[in-house]
Amino acid sequence: MTKTSTIQIQVALDENKVPEKIEWTASDTTADRMNKAKAMMVAFWDAAEATALRIDLWTKDMMMDEMADFFFQTMMTMADTWERATPHKDQSEDLRNFAKDFLKKFDDKLKEGEKK
Repeated sequence: MTKTSTIQIQVALDENKVPEKIEWTASDTTADRMNKAKAMMVAFWDAAEATALRIDLWTKDMMMDEMADFFFQTMMTMADTWERATPHKDQSEDLRNFAKDFLKKFDDKLKEGEKK
């Protein structure tokens, strides 16, 4: 028999259906409680339709600088995954460079806003 693993995600919503709390756990973890998160991105590849199915959620207390860091780290991780999955290391580096530029532009916007 093949081993299976389960990932459980719980999202608490306010009266307007805006996420207030995101918690998750996995059957293969040693944690004895739900893990808290302020944001999540989950993507599935639907081979039959050749399309990505995505769930992107963030809580209302997620700050913009946290979101920028989340995007930066997600893009860096995507670059790592692409590098492991393909022989196209140059594209992995392109994605890393884009992620660094993305974060720098965000930081520059913050600095500009501080001057106003």
